[in-house]
Amino acid sequence: MRICLILFTIMILQLISGGILADTIQIEFTENDSYSVEVARINVGDTIKWLPKNEGHNVEFLAGPEMASLPKKSKIDEVYSVVFNVPGVYLYQCTPHGNTGMLGLIIVNNDFHNIEKVKKIQLSTVAKSVLARLIRIARSS
Repeated sequence: MRICLILFTIMILQLISGGILADTIQIEFTENDSYSVEVARINVGDTIKWLPKNEGHNVEFLAGPEMASLPKKSKIDEVYSVVFNVPGVYLYQCTPHGNTGMLGLIIVNNDFHNIEKVKKIQLSTVAKSVLARLIRIARSS
């Protein structure tokens, strides 16, 4: 009986911490030089997996709450996964198409504490416009 209680307690703690409820969101590289999900809302512990459904794209982080802990950019046409353990706003681009606006935002735990730093990232005029649109979408949801 005591072992059952211990196991039940462990399962409840995992549920609360997100261990069992962690999600994986899939984002595709599209033929329109964009990501299939431009603004992703996730929780701490969730994974985003980028899928090269169209050639010539990758993922490169430009901003995040702890830039030093972010992974290096992915290789072109590579399946790429990242587990997000720090709340905040993450901005990423396709390295070859960032200047034309191939950007994505990830909002972890609905935390916007670093949004002002994200807004200050040096981008092309087109990419700045896309970022402003993505921020509006993120704030309105």
